[in-house]
Amino acid sequence: MKRHLTLLAFTLFAAAQLNADDDANAKTVIGPKNIYLFDGANELMSGNAELGVRLTVKGLEVAQGEREETVGHANLCAGFLLLSQALTALEHCNWVLQHNPYHWRTHNNRALVYLQLERFEESEADIKKGQELNPRSEKLKEVKGLYLDKVAPVEEKITIDDRRVRPQSPPENPE
Repeated sequence: MKRHLTLLAFTLFAAAQLNADDDANAKTVIGPKNIYLFDGANELMSGNAELGVRLTVKGLEVAQGEREETVGHANLCAGFLLLSQALTALEHCNWVLQHNPYHWRTHNNRALVYLQLERFEESEADIKKGQELNPRSEKLKEVKGLYLDKVAPVEEKITIDDRRVRPQSPPENPE
């Protein structure tokens, strides 16, 4: 019995050593799971749309799971909008909303895409849906303002009165 326990212990030790070699190469990574999506989002937020889109496309190529795919497509929707490529942006917005119709930020971005395409009714519908999902959103309020500026611009009616009160000259002295 003692011999069997020794043999078992030796076998377990040898197996542990084999796994230890694998563990020696293992790394712990602290930070974002998909660095391309992370860096792409940062570039988009800093206004560098071209680099942001390129990084996000790379991130989508290695995306793991629907959540990462949704993030990638949502960011491409915004990125292509920044690049004034409205039709490409629309494809990515639609992808997100087909997978998650409650993604209010994508309703916001798609409303902007529709504004660029001058599809005002669809823009208004997305603004309303976004506001239903997130009624306190400042972004949606801004987009609604842009929408209203396009469909019902306010005409400035400011009149400047250039007349000046003429100073009264002293009465002439008739001598």
